[in-house]
Amino acid sequence: MVSFNYLVHNKNKFQQGALVVLTTLLLLATFFIPPSYALFVSPPKDPMPFIQAQFPDATAISEKTPTKVGGYPIWTVRKNDDVLGYAFETNDIAKIPAYSGEPVNMLVAIDPQGAYLTAKVLEHHEPIILAGIPESKLWAFTDQYAGLSVRDRLKVGGNKNEGYVAIDGLSGATVTVMVMNVGITKAAKKVAQALAIIEKSNGIIQPISTIKTEVFSDANWTQLTGDGSIRKLYLDRNAVDDSFVGTAAEHVDEANADEKQNMFAEIYYTLIDIPTIGKNLFSAADYQWLTKPLQPGEHLIGVFGNGYSFKGSGYVRGGIFDRIQIHQQDNAISFRDLQHERVTDIFIAGAPQFQEMSVFKIEAHHEFDPGAEWAFELLVRRQTGPVDSLFNSFKGQYDMLDKYVDTPPAIMPEPELSLTQQVWQDKNVEVVVLITLLIVLLLILFFQDVLVRHPKFMHNLRHGFLVVTVVLIGWSWGGQLSIVNVFTFLQALMHDFSWDLFLLDPIIFILWCAAAVTMLLWGRAVYCGWLCPFGALQELVNVFGRFIKLPQLELPYAVHERLWAIKYLILLALFGISLDSLAMAEQFAEIEPFKTTFLLKFDREWPFIAWASLMILTSLVNRKTFCRYLCPLGAALSVPSKLSLFQWLKRRSECGQPCKTCAKECEIQAIQPNGEINMRECHYCLDCQVTYFNDEKCPPLKKLARKQRKITDEQIIAITNTD
Repeated sequence: MVSFNYLVHNKNKFQQGALVVLTTLLLLATFFIPPSYALFVSPPKDPMPFIQAQFPDATAISEKTPTKVGGYPIWTVRKNDDVLGYAFETNDIAKIPAYSGEPVNMLVAIDPQGAYLTAKVLEHHEPIILAGIPESKLWAFTDQYAGLSVRDRLKVGGNKNEGYVAIDGLSGATVTVMVMNVGITKAAKKVAQALAIIEKSNGIIQPISTIKTEVFSDANWTQLTGDGSIRKLYLDRNAVDDSFVGTAAEHVDEANADEKQNMFAEIYYTLIDIPTIGKNLFSAADYQWLTKPLQPGEHLIGVFGNGYSFKGSGYVRGGIFDRIQIHQQDNAISFRDLQHERVTDIFIAGAPQFQEMSVFKIEAHHEFDPGAEWAFELLVRRQTGPVDSLFNSFKGQYDMLDKYVDTPPAIMPEPELSLTQQVWQDKNVEVVVLITLLIVLLLILFFQDVLVRHPKFMHNLRHGFLVVTVVLIGWSWGGQLSIVNVFTFLQALMHDFSWDLFLLDPIIFILWCAAAVTMLLWGRAVYCGWLCPFGALQELVNVFGRFIKLPQLELPYAVHERLWAIKYLILLALFGISLDSLAMAEQFAEIEPFKTTFLLKFDREWPFIAWASLMILTSLVNRKTFCRYLCPLGAALSVPSKLSLFQWLKRRSECGQPCKTCAKECEIQAIQPNGEINMRECHYCLDCQVTYFNDEKCPPLKKLARKQRKITDEQIIAITNTD
């Protein structure tokens, strides 16, 4: 084995050979793209095989037909005359752009009750999924919908709270699956509403009222009917006859002309478990007997009638009262004999005589609200044949008096957050921390002239910031900008631009804003030198290489200057490909090892791992090799660098001629032989500024210090001679 001492003593020979190897690798890298067998654009899939697999017992699958309400195209799946379910594509109903700017098209199937049966991805163009996450994981995500309901409020990630059902996300593609969830749930809800599986809701929640059991006042029949505590439904023969005009029962049991104004039915109805009503209608013992068995949520309706029987002549024990119902909102309540008590007498003063008196119990499962309006319905039936009959219904309204109930205020739920709002809410901690880091960086830049006068502190501060960039921004948050983002932005500008597309990833959005601002003020240097996770990782690896005293390889400036062009050639090639196919450009953009390193954390095929590892390990002996020669993103950011407003990196007239100290110390060789800093290549490490203010390192300062000492010595001699 060759010893380290041998390498050190033969450094020059080692460097010469290594320079040739490194230069060759860089040239080969220009044409190197990892094998594309792991990179593909998901081709559109035929939905019919998935539908057939989900419904193996189906005897008929309709053509894709628009629903009568909404016009949403769906397949209806039947087994003989029974509907097994409905299937539809999300792009036909809820076309929501995902991370790539294109929607993810999915097949969704629900049953007639609104339960999800399956969800399958038919087509996607997601760069994150294209580059390393197998489709099997994407399908595992959509498999979670089976058994859930369109009535559920589904949320990706987190715990079940606030009425949401949590489903597992997909590491490395969080934004994508959140968009997919919105597409599935929005499309399914629209279809379910169009098919009347679920009702549209205004979102207002009205808690159920409670009866004021302590409120009671004596009252007679006239008082209770007068203030609306007891309501009346009155029908004359004329009203009933008119309701059957134009039907087969028009002349059945029709009243004579002189009988038209006669009473047909007179029915009083009320809520018995209101103390002021029930205790006045019945004796104390009867009221106690009626209300004591009531369970929470149960109520009593009192019905008292003359004329047409509300019980019905066909009523028998075990049967149903088919002539009356109670309606409240969408709830229709019928009664059986087990919910009925016959009343033989009422004790309230002034009450008329009644042929029929009954009390009916409304059971708790109906969720009857005593404070909300309800209606009493009477069905009048006329026989048109031995078996056939027709009926008409007549309703009487009941509005509860406020003095009898406590009605909580309606709950106005906050409007459901948009997908963008949900993402930012979920990432609020990361957003705050990232903005804090950016503020710290701005302070470093604004006070750089002070900080660089303390070299040790400045180096420690920078290395600490780079560690945070790698660990938090890179590995924890996946905040690595890519040339793919640039192409997506350009594609959006050329088509339908929407900020929502770029706001879907808060970390990436904030980093792009920071890159744009710092690029305008200082050029490309700040992002590449401080905020790029892969650049920070390379620099830290190089610091480690120098710490263990590995020999460093520096290319001759003439070679180095020409290798700059490689990244611009790569940028132009990728841009040209993106004009024809953004998906293809995303594949070739794999020359960036960013996804492998930070988004997928090396969990992918070996060629990608080998490429990323090569770029990282090269930094042990050569500072930021990938950034300097191959990075298309760096090339894109450097194009507008000439437009930067500030030039805060100070230079002297002696810089370059004759002094070359900073140029030799610049580890990425961004200082040209004439002493000028090339801001298209500078990474703003501030090392040159540390030297600029160091009177022990900077030759012009050292020369000035010698002159000042010489002048001081001459002044001392002159004073001494005078004395």
